[in-house]
Amino acid sequence: MHFKLVNHEPRTFVIVFDVGEEVVKTLEEFCIDESVGAAAFKAIGAFSRAVVGYFELATKKYKDIPVNEQVEVLSLIGDVTLYKDQPRLHAHVVLGRSDGSTCGGHLLSAIVKPTLEVVITELPAYLHREMNRDFGIPLIKIDDGF
Repeated sequence: MHFKLVNHEPRTFVIVFDVGEEVVKTLEEFCIDESVGAAAFKAIGAFSRAVVGYFELATKKYKDIPVNEQVEVLSLIGDVTLYKDQPRLHAHVVLGRSDGSTCGGHLLSAIVKPTLEVVITELPAYLHREMNRDFGIPLIKIDDGF
């Protein structure tokens, strides 16, 4: 992964992933290294494989949807917030197959091939997540401290 700070206020980074890098883990590590606790991002590129998820309310778990083929990243959008004092990604992706069909969902994991180009912009507010007991997932908490 290579990156460059392209704007100072708000901090905006352009990140270019290398072949074989895992997206979610690498982006979270980047946010730790650069002290990014709240941000929005978007990306395009391609994956050699990925796992997207569909959140099933009844079970409060993600259903894994493996994508075991080369795909274009048509749209990858998400945010970064703090959960248990660590940056956490929430990302949704639409993937294009070679026949023109698409699939998508919550990005659980993905391997880059040949590249992924990400623009991540810090948000000025402190954002954090708290576990929502009704759904069993951490949701953004907006309170007076926001």
